[in-house]
Amino acid sequence: MNLRKIEHLGIAVKDLETSKKLFAALLGAACYKEEEVASEHVKTAFFHTGESKVELLQATSPDSAIAKFIDKKGEGMHHVAFDVADIYSEIDRLKAAGFVFINETPKAGADNKLIVFLHPKSTNGLLVELCQERK
Repeated sequence: MNLRKIEHLGIAVKDLETSKKLFAALLGAACYKEEEVASEHVKTAFFHTGESKVELLQATSPDSAIAKFIDKKGEGMHHVAFDVADIYSEIDRLKAAGFVFINETPKAGADNKLIVFLHPKSTNGLLVELCQERK
């Protein structure tokens, strides 16, 4: 199996502290990890939900992708991330199948992951992230 599971759902939020309270109540679980990813200009907060996670993303710069997303579409679902065993082979497989990537070279993401994003124009409008645990 190539895409092993939904690793997390990414949700763009304006205020991380307010949203953490809301999602803690909604999911019945406390936030287990917060992290700032300077290269992406975001602060993140993670919640476990079954075998998957919910990631809240707050912009730390008005030029960040999350700030632009919220300005255009408002708060809400930003991306779905899939767990993969070998991100490099998945990039090759999906490129060969005609998918377009925003970044073809994996980079460090939150929660100790290597990440790449597929462009929504090749995935029916959905921003898709591939994640592999960093070793």
